[in-house]
Amino acid sequence: MTSIAPNRALPPSSPAADAEPDRTLTPGSHDGRLVSEDTYWREYYFESDIHYEWNNGRLEEKPVSDYATILVYQWLTALLRHFLQARPMAKLIALELGFRLPLPGGVVIRKPDSAVVRDDNPQPLLPHDASYHGVYDLCIEALSDRKRRDIERDAVTKKREYAVGGVPEYYILHHAPEHQAFFSRTETGLYLPIEPEDGVIRSCVLPGFQFRLSDLIEQRDDEALRDDPIYADFVLTGWREDRERAEAEARRAEAEAARADAAAARADAEAAARKALEAEIARLRADTSASSRVDRPAQAD
Repeated sequence: MTSIAPNRALPPSSPAADAEPDRTLTPGSHDGRLVSEDTYWREYYFESDIHYEWNNGRLEEKPVSDYATILVYQWLTALLRHFLQARPMAKLIALELGFRLPLPGGVVIRKPDSAVVRDDNPQPLLPHDASYHGVYDLCIEALSDRKRRDIERDAVTKKREYAVGGVPEYYILHHAPEHQAFFSRTETGLYLPIEPEDGVIRSCVLPGFQFRLSDLIEQRDDEALRDDPIYADFVLTGWREDRERAEAEARRAEAEAARADAAAARADAEAAARKALEAEIARLRADTSASSRVDRPAQAD
């Protein structure tokens, strides 16, 4: 099929590709319905109540994650925003912006829960794009565990599609650590798990971006992260710079005060020394004068 994005002109639909919906997830859902790619872009891509992906001719409703998993997802995407603000090397997508993957077995259109496009990606993300026309550098999915097929879609199907389609990194998030997974694509097109170092996952796609696996569960706030060496380079760096400037200014003020105190002490010491010298000179003069008065009568005799 021809690659078509929703912000481009769409050719007529192919009615023969449409079929009756298989309403297995949400009332009114067309999950499982056979539609042409053109029909998907035109009638389903922008659907607001139900988010659909397209798998080689069949609609797939995106399942909903539970709140605990959403919190994990929100924490990591917030961390990504901190990182990209401190190191603006990529753009973060978190609005169901789909992308098209031509695969050996057919075409799929996926809407990752979040994704990243590096600034050096051959296909730039343009301000008015309603879909991404390239391949994301990082895809993130918040796993839904309502049904086994929902788990398999993210953990098996999408993992295979993203690897074959050329997505360099893929993260699967969930509130339970045993369902979390982080993959990096090899040159041969296979996903290998990103091995944590001392419990820390480090991205290859975004050099410098890292996080503790335990923090995905604990979800510590920004104030707790800003002084943590794992996050100190990109979380609240402006606050840290302000604090360091304030501390440096305080040190300068203390040094100035110490210098002023030292100067005042020297001045006091010099004044005391002058007074002592003057007193000694006055004493010597008084002694000399008294001696002179005593000696003069003796000379007269």
